[in-house]
Amino acid sequence: MDPTLIVITGPTASGKSALAIETALRLNTEIISADSRQIYTGIPIVTAMPTPQELASVPHHLIDMLPLDAYYSASMYEESALRIATEIMEKHGVAVVCGGSMMYVDALCNGIDELPTVPDEIRHGLEAELAEKGQEWLAEELRRLDPEYYSKVDLRNTKRVFHAVEIIRTAGQSYTSLRTGQRRRRPFRIRKYILAPERPVLFERINTRVDAMVRAGLEEEARSVYHLRHLNSLNTVGLKEMFAWFDGTMQRTEAIERIKKNTRVYAKKQMTWWARDKEIIPLDSTSSRIELE
Repeated sequence: MDPTLIVITGPTASGKSALAIETALRLNTEIISADSRQIYTGIPIVTAMPTPQELASVPHHLIDMLPLDAYYSASMYEESALRIATEIMEKHGVAVVCGGSMMYVDALCNGIDELPTVPDEIRHGLEAELAEKGQEWLAEELRRLDPEYYSKVDLRNTKRVFHAVEIIRTAGQSYTSLRTGQRRRRPFRIRKYILAPERPVLFERINTRVDAMVRAGLEEEARSVYHLRHLNSLNTVGLKEMFAWFDGTMQRTEAIERIKKNTRVYAKKQMTWWARDKEIIPLDSTSSRIELE
């Protein structure tokens, strides 16, 4: 059998982690996370990180490994995940990838454009400007430097806007001009699967998960990192709403309901992204079993 990369993705709370563990155990292999927040330490509840028991049952990679103030990008993920996947396939013939971060999955499967390395002085300088002037200034800076990419990017995604501006400042040319969109060939087969429950089922699972996160100590976890709320790693659903409550701009019950709503919105965004991928195979999360040819 040719070396094979099994990718299990899907919206949050779809059940992909359980399926990935079952698949990895049955195929005697290991799991590579494709989650842009689970890679950080200190926020296991809000990121729905696998439990200690789940982590002990199957080797997991690229999870719970970076301090919250560490910089990380999709290109860095591509390099690390590709190396780890190759090592796993050399040992087991197959590797399992699990996660819902669309850019990470795309980077590993298709590759992303080679961009210049951003010097620390440019990155830190832009971070200082952002802290002083805010997200609206950052978006306006992107519009000034690259109006074409500005018209396409999700301006609410501060990390992506920041990355584009720092690349422009490093390269001295627009981010658009550096993006080729060319797909890279991989020396292994790729089989992509998506768990896509019906929306009413998925939304109920999201609501249930948020309630479970609150019971598990989401408030305490959020308070433990509140002093670091300016970090991009904490710019995520579940923490932003808790921080708003701590700031006094939202009531506790409203914050919890807003987490549920914003998670549902993000899940719909994930589904829209994957709907464009003609190679992805939809699965019924209640009876899924992935077999290799």
